Amino acid sequence: AVVSSTELVEEEHMDENGDTVEATYKVFVRYTVDGKEYEEELGELSGYEKNQKITIYYNPDDPGKITQTKSLILPIVIVIGGIVSLVVGVISGANVIKRSKKMKEQERTWNNG
Repeated sequence: AVVSSTELVEEEHMDENGDTVEATYKVFVRYTVDGKEYEEELGELSGYEKNQKITIYYNPDDPGKITQTKSLILPIVIVIGGIVSLVVGVISGANVIKRSKKMKEQERTWNNG
């Protein structure tokens, strides 16, 4: 595919730690599948220039759906990691509430002696 155009989404800036964050652009690519030309948005990315040649992967059943990764492993790992983090957070929150209630009961018992 060839980068057909880019649109600035966020300018280069410094984050709260003083690190430089690259500018982000909507990147559009042009490619041909079975003689039909497509132009699609690849995503919001950094480091791409107009007319740059890149490798993309498309869905053979719907060539308008594209990605830069051939594998779904990374997205699946990210989703699973998010779910695990959510579950751990809920369990931790529940434990904090239980401990807080126990400590308040114990405090009441001590105060009432």
